[in-house]
Amino acid sequence: MSVSSQNDILVVHHLGPEFEQLAAPLLPAGVRLIRLPPEHAWDVPEEARALVAGPPRLTGSGSPASPVPGWPRGLAWIQTLSTGVDAYPRWMFEGPVVTCGRGLHAIPIAEFVLASMLAVEKRFPAVWVTEAAVWRRQHLGSLHGKTLGLIGFGAIGAAIAERAVPFGMRVLAHRRSTEAPSVPGVALADLNRTLSEADHLVLALPLTPATRHILGAEALAQTKPGVHVVNIARGGVLDHDALLAALDDGRVGSASLDVTDPEPLPAGHRLYGHPNVNISPHLSAGGSADTQGFVTLFLDNLNRFLTGADLTGRVLPDRGY
Repeated sequence: MSVSSQNDILVVHHLGPEFEQLAAPLLPAGVRLIRLPPEHAWDVPEEARALVAGPPRLTGSGSPASPVPGWPRGLAWIQTLSTGVDAYPRWMFEGPVVTCGRGLHAIPIAEFVLASMLAVEKRFPAVWVTEAAVWRRQHLGSLHGKTLGLIGFGAIGAAIAERAVPFGMRVLAHRRSTEAPSVPGVALADLNRTLSEADHLVLALPLTPATRHILGAEALAQTKPGVHVVNIARGGVLDHDALLAALDDGRVGSASLDVTDPEPLPAGHRLYGHPNVNISPHLSAGGSADTQGFVTLFLDNLNRFLTGADLTGRVLPDRGY
């Protein structure tokens, strides 16, 4: 996929002004960067060779059910902002090579997971006192000696494990690949073992037809009583009705959900008011401070694209990630 000349290479994008302000001064000579407004996000000019696509829920670009006329026009490469690609229209993958932000948000998400596990073990914020009348000692848990179960072991799962092992946690990882874990102290395990032995069970896998509701009633019935479920993947990998039933009967002790299905949950949903559920609005990956990291990733792939080198983070459409 070599590009013979850098002259008049047009890259269009869905992102905001911060991305353009950071990226534009660093573009190779002859490369132009133009933003497509949300209402025309998929009206890609014929001369555009590359598209930087943001998640439709963040950019307002929408996810049309049918491809725009003439798709993919002149596009040869699409770079997505997100790691997961389930939110993009399926036809976007027809033609151009698609790369994702794989690994870009691994560290902030891993920190968020550690914070969530510590909050459960240390009972934050329930242990905080505001007056002398409630000043009393309480039993607190510890991550040391506990088992962390990871369903999914890509860049995010590895980053979580790298931080959990120094806390003295035993880490089991269930993944599609049988390749040995890259993190010392992590053992591969089948799904049943991961479910039955985990004190903290983290969902860190992509949403595909094969993984939708992978943690449903049958899987939850195999979990260790009192397990803490953490979902930082996609809301659709977890069956919310099954989770509520497991919370009500005590099989699941608590849940930390940074993602839901849909987002946001409708007003009055039982998960909002459940005493053992903490919901955050899909923010574990960080915020605008991560734009610089994405710019670095994009520019690296842009230079690879221009020189015909292999692109990083390539998405395999048949796998869905």
